[in-house]
Amino acid sequence: MKTNKLLYGAAYYDEYLPVDRIETDMEMMKKAGMNVIRIAESTWSTWEPQDGVFDFTHLHRMLSCAKKHGIQVIVGTPSYAVPTWLVRKYPDIITETHDGPGRYGHRQNMDIAHPMYLKHAERIIRRLMEEVLPYDHVIGFQLDNETKSYDTCSAYAQKKFVDYVRTLFHDDLTLLNEAWGLDYWSNRINAWEDFPDVRGTINASLGAEYHKFQRKLVSEFLAWQCAIVQEYARPDQFITQNFDYDWRGYSFGLQPEVDQWEAAKPLTVAGCDIYHPSAQDLTGKEIAFGGAIARSLKKDNYLVLETEAQGCHGWLSYPGQLRLQAFSHLANGANCVEYWHWHSIHNAIESYWKGVLSHNLKENATYRETCRIGSDFAEYGTHLVNLKKHCPTAILLDNVSLDALQWFPIKDGPAYNDVFRWVFDALYEMNVECDILSAEDDIDLFSQYKLLITPALYSVSDRLTNALKDYVRAGGVLLSTFKTAVADRMLKIYHDDLPHGLTEVFGMTYDQFTDAVRVGLRANPKTAGNTAHASHTIDMTESVNSVSEQDAYPCIHNWMELLLPDDAETLALYDHPHWGDCAAITGNRFGQGYAAYLGCYTDADVLKKLLNLLCEKAEIAREEAAYPLIVKRGINDLQKEIIYYFNYSEEPQETIYHGADARVLLVGHETADSDGAAASANTDSNETPTVLVKDGDRISLSCWDFLILEEV
Repeated sequence: MKTNKLLYGAAYYDEYLPVDRIETDMEMMKKAGMNVIRIAESTWSTWEPQDGVFDFTHLHRMLSCAKKHGIQVIVGTPSYAVPTWLVRKYPDIITETHDGPGRYGHRQNMDIAHPMYLKHAERIIRRLMEEVLPYDHVIGFQLDNETKSYDTCSAYAQKKFVDYVRTLFHDDLTLLNEAWGLDYWSNRINAWEDFPDVRGTINASLGAEYHKFQRKLVSEFLAWQCAIVQEYARPDQFITQNFDYDWRGYSFGLQPEVDQWEAAKPLTVAGCDIYHPSAQDLTGKEIAFGGAIARSLKKDNYLVLETEAQGCHGWLSYPGQLRLQAFSHLANGANCVEYWHWHSIHNAIESYWKGVLSHNLKENATYRETCRIGSDFAEYGTHLVNLKKHCPTAILLDNVSLDALQWFPIKDGPAYNDVFRWVFDALYEMNVECDILSAEDDIDLFSQYKLLITPALYSVSDRLTNALKDYVRAGGVLLSTFKTAVADRMLKIYHDDLPHGLTEVFGMTYDQFTDAVRVGLRANPKTAGNTAHASHTIDMTESVNSVSEQDAYPCIHNWMELLLPDDAETLALYDHPHWGDCAAITGNRFGQGYAAYLGCYTDADVLKKLLNLLCEKAEIAREEAAYPLIVKRGINDLQKEIIYYFNYSEEPQETIYHGADARVLLVGHETADSDGAAASANTDSNETPTVLVKDGDRISLSCWDFLILEEV
């Protein structure tokens, strides 16, 4: 979705404040250049203090004051935290999960399959929409908040699941038992009324299908809310959702509880919440992968509806980093940056998840930096809004494969999102920008990319393997990692050669695997340095230690598949006294393309060497710079290329610019070179000083600095 300007602001909660200061807050926001707030998503019990009793005083105060100060508003539906009176009337609205019954107090612990929850949620949404109708500065609506199924295992949800399964298997229990292998341990279901409570299952097919069904509940719930909101929304108002990510104390990977591609279908625009470490731990990786997923949901620009201002303990940004982070979001295709939240809360569990303002509600260093960002967005927004990305590489993600590695984990090894981040982070550090594709929804898009990567794609359909085969045959370059093409979409392991349906493509198979204990890699002696017999091998001299050395640190961890090449080249062998004849990495020409298989979990430097080889084969142009100097590119509304340079480190960084003549649009630190890029100064026709950067010029960035160029 295109926007006519960059949106910049924060979540705002008049109802949480200890004093009446709404005028002061709006004046401070306006001074900071903020032009949007998000309200209302958190306070059902404020809007409806008792059953059928409504009080929208705070809502109208916020809407009226925002209008007075020229600030636009995104209104959130308040369905993600239920009021006490609703739980008193219907105690089972607090859902049962795999861990047992819940208790009131926490948010997002209700049963989204409960008919009375849905009835009352619809009523408050409709009343809220009616109250909002007169305000023309409301630009859009956010459905719920970071919605999930909350692991509902209620009687309502399980009944819906049985109905879903009956439809899935055409009411045929024979098909069900065969597909899920329920003869094992006498788990066979011989009558629908005997269908067991899903919480006790030891069958991965049944358990993973229930998890898939829970994701389906989320998609249906958001589509249901979207239909209600659409009844009231104007054509110019958008509808979004603030999708979040796997959480490991910060945003980490693909959200396991939501099929975000499916859930995003009814939305106007994708939204997301991205949180990440800052200060000495700021890398930009979470901003990049979160943005890549959000951008890929609708194949369009997206909204960052929540990110940190001061954030939780240890996330306080160094001076200048907040600005670096804001432009990092734009460089990935965001059209909106909103902080959670404006003011630090004075009570309850998130008291120390600090907002723009601290608890004294006065101007501080964070606020002053937001003023700088707001000024930049206003001045340069027309050049930076609606940035279009054209990435040569894509990573294929899959919730079913994520489920599989939860059911069948690698001992002490990487989970699915670790494998995803292992690949994504390596590309990021190499400055190879990538899109994210869904294994369910995006099969027809493979041909748009020169390089396609499938990290731990455990579960595949024949349609998907045929699409991968066609992609390589037509000239694409494919990299698949260990645990690819093992089982069908019900997680039943294929009984043919692995990787299923792709042995011809990879020119190899395997039938054994084991833990990697003190295992390294070595070059294939038959092809090393012999280009007559191999198109490439991987130079292991700097990155791999031999396990025969007493103090060697092996570069293979946790998992190794013993690959058996047929037509494939052996790009690397295991360095091990007993597995040393087995291939670890293979590559194979197939049709017009090339397919590599990585059978082990390696150090990042080994992975980067393999990726570099594949980028060469795919003819992907590489940046000269590498992490911590990150380069992002895109095309703006003026059809000019925008190039961002970010230094995510404490040390100054330099690189050489390659490309068409460009002008310096914006420099990060005041202490940057006077010309911003060690390039020659020129003058445009209006005598306005313009710094031009030409091919071969040096780019210099100080610590935690950035530079934005625009093609002339």
